[in-house]
Amino acid sequence: MNILYCGDSKMADGLVISALSLRRQTHAPLNIYVLTANIKGGERDFNALPVAVTNLLEGELQKLNPDSHVYRYDMTAQFYDDEPIANMATLFTPYCMLRLYADLIPGLPDRLLYLDTDVIASQDPTNFYNEDMTGHEIVGVLDYYGRWFFHSRLRVFDYLNSGVLLLNMPLIKETRLFAKARAMCRDVKMFMPDQSALNKLARTKAIAPRRFNDQRRRHEDTVFQHFTTSFRFWPWLHTVTVKPWEVSRVHDELHLTMYDDVLNEYDRLRPALAARKQ
Repeated sequence: MNILYCGDSKMADGLVISALSLRRQTHAPLNIYVLTANIKGGERDFNALPVAVTNLLEGELQKLNPDSHVYRYDMTAQFYDDEPIANMATLFTPYCMLRLYADLIPGLPDRLLYLDTDVIASQDPTNFYNEDMTGHEIVGVLDYYGRWFFHSRLRVFDYLNSGVLLLNMPLIKETRLFAKARAMCRDVKMFMPDQSALNKLARTKAIAPRRFNDQRRRHEDTVFQHFTTSFRFWPWLHTVTVKPWEVSRVHDELHLTMYDDVLNEYDRLRPALAARKQ
């Protein structure tokens, strides 16, 4: 199973939790590809994910399956060769756009499952991973909130959340989807740059059922739970953002305990992880 993540040193905790959750749900070898970069963002500077973190993660994955590997790619040069200038100061970090450079890496697998680092595998994702992608550049789930406000075709609901995406890399290269999306991020300021560009420019995208990217809450059939910001209406209208590495908040505010096996593993690794993030 080929998995793609993107981010900086601050995403190390989420990367480890997400990858460990995959290891819990499948015994198949995991080939994890991590895109990172050193990015100067004006008032915000971002440091690349250290090699020591990916080495630590690979060692943990190989305890269950020696054929699992973690590959780290420093994309600093590629990023600045085609910098998303119009969207460097959005609410989202520039790393949200880093996946759009994956087509520039020689030798990446034809099929990739992209995951945000705040996504946890709740069940075995093998069937989703093996979905037929013939003729589709990307496969994803409707954005829980955005589907009501955005669409790019005649179909009423077609706006995908980009936190869980199956990527058909040969077709993406053929249609130049990522290259066009990079150009759009460079020239057009957008609220959610990479997600908006992919939805706008994808010629062919398939819509998967909600259970493959549950953004609101976990259900019995949830395969991937995505810890996004959500709205709550009681006792007043407010937003709630809880990330998997905020373990006490996962328990106290979301009342989730079914991930404790993974979170306990993360807690065991936390001291070593903290030392390697520096």
